[in-house]
Amino acid sequence: MRAGNASYNFASDIPDTIPVFPLTGALLLPGGQLPLNIFEPRYLEMINDSLRGEKIIGMIQPELNGTHDPDDPKPLSKVGCLGRISTFQETGDGRLHINLSGICRFYVVEEISVNTGYRQCKIEIIENDLADLSEGDDVDRDAVLHAFKNYLTANNMDADWETVDKADTETLITALCMMSPYDPAEKQALLEAPTLKDRADTLIAISEFHLAKQSGDTYGNLQ
Repeated sequence: MRAGNASYNFASDIPDTIPVFPLTGALLLPGGQLPLNIFEPRYLEMINDSLRGEKIIGMIQPELNGTHDPDDPKPLSKVGCLGRISTFQETGDGRLHINLSGICRFYVVEEISVNTGYRQCKIEIIENDLADLSEGDDVDRDAVLHAFKNYLTANNMDADWETVDKADTETLITALCMMSPYDPAEKQALLEAPTLKDRADTLIAISEFHLAKQSGDTYGNLQ
């Protein structure tokens, strides 16, 4: 897997302890590109430290269910995605604009105690994500586009379909999942889908669910 100027071919290419950026609703996938605007002091510290080292951080959502002690940091989801800082720009007012290139997904083994303002975790990567496997042939590309286009149309949204049509299937599925306007739990389901085909099928199912729900709400409001 390439991310920016770096190649990650083996688990040994990736540190087993990483800084993590918990952000509800954010979805990074292997091969995807995620722009971020960094302004909180603890995350500015994290990015600056990462730039001096491996340039790797983990995007992860806080745990989506359950309760926790409000005096403690919210527990993290069990699966996140590693990203390499491929570009960064200082804004002149203390913020940083960065772009993360998705490398691979990971399991959280444990959160470790640190003195930094940001959180860090010991991880186990999902090694299948590092293999350059072409899975696009297994995906029903037309079904994905049909479901997603219908959802966008129903919500008066649009996409750059000319660019979409030119994209290879893996790039297409990754981009559609990352740009999808679905809720955090649904985005976590897209992240945790084991294969590209599973991710495509999950995207279809979520899109069709929301379309059916909207149709039902519309019908109900007419009664």
